[in-house]
Amino acid sequence: MMHRPIAALAIAIPLAACGLNSVPTAEETAKARWADVQNEYQRRADLIPNLVATVKGYAKQESDVLTRVTEARASAGRVQVTGEQLSDPAAVQRFAAAQNAVTLSLQRLQEAYPDLKSNQNFLSLQSQLEGTENRITIARRDYNEAVQAYNTRIRTFPDAIGAKVIYGAKPLVPFQATSPGAEQAPTVNFGG
Repeated sequence: MMHRPIAALAIAIPLAACGLNSVPTAEETAKARWADVQNEYQRRADLIPNLVATVKGYAKQESDVLTRVTEARASAGRVQVTGEQLSDPAAVQRFAAAQNAVTLSLQRLQEAYPDLKSNQNFLSLQSQLEGTENRITIARRDYNEAVQAYNTRIRTFPDAIGAKVIYGAKPLVPFQATSPGAEQAPTVNFGG
């Protein structure tokens, strides 16, 4: 009879330790992928002033479109989401909406300036923006995969025990499209 309590203890200890390392590791991975998403959006924001300066050289009279691009960039820069806010759908939604406004303003810029195609600086910036949009898509996908892995880990046995009891883990929010078609990078083609 003394073997039963020892056997029960031998089973209980590993179960109690479940998730002690894997839950925070998965959470930190998701947070790191979120930082990658923010990094790519920052790269895009950093490219926009160069794009605006190039466009200004060709179309000073079109300041309204340039103002909207600059304002969208500034507005997007003010909306930040920390790793601790990733379980707040509203915070993630606000971030996505601000980034979508930048995308829309870039599309308007594209429509307003079809003659910029011949400028080499503009072509280079256009290529960099297209590459950045691709990187943003990849970063969002990687983040969503990390969120899925974390959310699965905190909800499945045996890690769910440690996730709930020790960490009080909450599911993280995946990045979602904010408007129809927003899940795809915009086509930045100023030359038609």
